[in-house]
Amino acid sequence: MKQRSLARNRLRRLSWLRFVLQLATVALAYFIASIPPILLFGETNVGVLGSVVASMVAALLVARLWLASDNCLQQAWNIRPPINIGRTLGLAALGTGAIIALFVLGDIVIDRLGLPPIDVSLVMDYVTESPLSFGLWIVLVAWLAAGFGEELLYRGFLMDRLMRLRGMRGRKWPAAIIQAALFGLPHIYQGWGGVLVTASIGLFLAWLRFANRGNLWACILAHAAVDTIMLTLAYSHSLGWLG
Repeated sequence: MKQRSLARNRLRRLSWLRFVLQLATVALAYFIASIPPILLFGETNVGVLGSVVASMVAALLVARLWLASDNCLQQAWNIRPPINIGRTLGLAALGTGAIIALFVLGDIVIDRLGLPPIDVSLVMDYVTESPLSFGLWIVLVAWLAAGFGEELLYRGFLMDRLMRLRGMRGRKWPAAIIQAALFGLPHIYQGWGGVLVTASIGLFLAWLRFANRGNLWACILAHAAVDTIMLTLAYSHSLGWLG
């Protein structure tokens, strides 16, 4: 009880009004930054890739400004070198396997619920366009925008904000559930099955951060590794390597 009380006291309170303002400005920055690449290049590979990267960079910049203004940057974005590298790598490996298992289980559940299968064909068409395109999507999306960016944004910024709210201060799992839901919703382009599966992965990644004592590296590595595996499988299939 004493440790829990001390942990809560280290979390500065955040009003709901300030939280909504922060969330809205980050979302607005994400949306606005996604438009210019599409206007310049259309819905081409370059346009979509540029949109994904630009929107994430803009959202992270605004999130960083808010965290710095609240003097919470290091706590929210804990990307310091891990004290126990072996533990972090082990959790990342565990996370990679668990997320892949969630995808497999999710496909079964979606089918049982009668929902349409997850549709990522649009993205995969861009990824498999050429070897250069494949490489760019791995580096810029799988590792930077998704692995690094989404973990800073959802398991970092959003969870930190939620755990400081009045009425939720220090309560990890309510914050984890809410951020998981908000993580799933932008994947509506994959269908409701994609939203459900992504939300479940977001919840697991929250646990992974808790298990690594707040450090984000296990989450980043697991997220990036899974996306790399998925994109590689899609590219290999497009070349006929997988039959």
